[in-house]
Amino acid sequence: MNIRRLRPTTALVGAAALGLTTLTACSSNVGDGRTDGKLDVVASFYPLQFLAQRIGGNAIHVSSLTKPGVEPHDLEISPRQTADLSKAGLVVYLKGLQPSVDRAIGQAEPKHVADAASYTTMEDHGTEVEGDHDHGSADAGEGGHGSEGEEGHEGHAHSGDAAADPHIWLDPVRYAQVAKGVGKALETADPDHATTYKKNTTALVKELTTLDQDFRNGLKDRSSDTFITTHAAFGYLAERYGLRQEAISGLDPESEPSPARIKGLHGVAKKDKVNTVFFETLVSDRTAKTLAGDLHLRTDVLDPIEGIGDKSKGDDYIQVMRSNLKALQKALGTK
Repeated sequence: MNIRRLRPTTALVGAAALGLTTLTACSSNVGDGRTDGKLDVVASFYPLQFLAQRIGGNAIHVSSLTKPGVEPHDLEISPRQTADLSKAGLVVYLKGLQPSVDRAIGQAEPKHVADAASYTTMEDHGTEVEGDHDHGSADAGEGGHGSEGEEGHEGHAHSGDAAADPHIWLDPVRYAQVAKGVGKALETADPDHATTYKKNTTALVKELTTLDQDFRNGLKDRSSDTFITTHAAFGYLAERYGLRQEAISGLDPESEPSPARIKGLHGVAKKDKVNTVFFETLVSDRTAKTLAGDLHLRTDVLDPIEGIGDKSKGDDYIQVMRSNLKALQKALGTK
């Protein structure tokens, strides 16, 4: 799923770099994927790095392909990173989010790969940004997906769909499903520490279940269901808790909204009594602040947690999600 159209030159450079590393990657796929006895795990970006670190604990070494402060959609893989993938004990990624990572994994052919998209369901969100107001209903918020099976995801119709929304980690329930999948992948790659991975997975899933319940309780008795944000990253979160996401841009955080979309948001803000326009930490806040100024609304941060940096309101996923909850409570007028 290529959310952003690659510039031709960028695509050619990326392809050339991967072509140069084909022999290196294939020939270096040797060894046991360990350093000093610990499994080497490579995560594609922060949310998967967080899962690996929490579940793997001291039994693994974790590195991320996406450096702090870098918008993950923009990542291009270097020849060295491709070679590192071929030697990793486990690679954890989200197919479709970062096309350069998908290509590099195909080149490097690591022995063990965990695709987060295969552990939960994926849906289409935010693709009709000009007038689609059906991003999430109150019915869904009261448990529209609460009946999803612990392990069974046969209805994975949207996996790999070019329009599918990749931001599954912003729904604690889906994120917990991914955590279970990553835990099992670690057990397969490193059975000697399976007990540790099981224990840590159970603890993390419990923490995410508590986070989900806190969102459910914290967003009750609100005066509005609608929030406006920079790009359509919060479709799963909105659906889970019965909210309505209105994104300035679509799934691409850097796409420019049309005049018709801006006009439509003016109408939405007035009709639904929106008091806040949210912006992000890794994307320019110019459009959000312009819209807020035109409507005389306040601005605040709603973080899609694609990375943790100096501007993040928290040191890890859990802390930033709780900061997001507080921001939503204030914006939606919870009692």
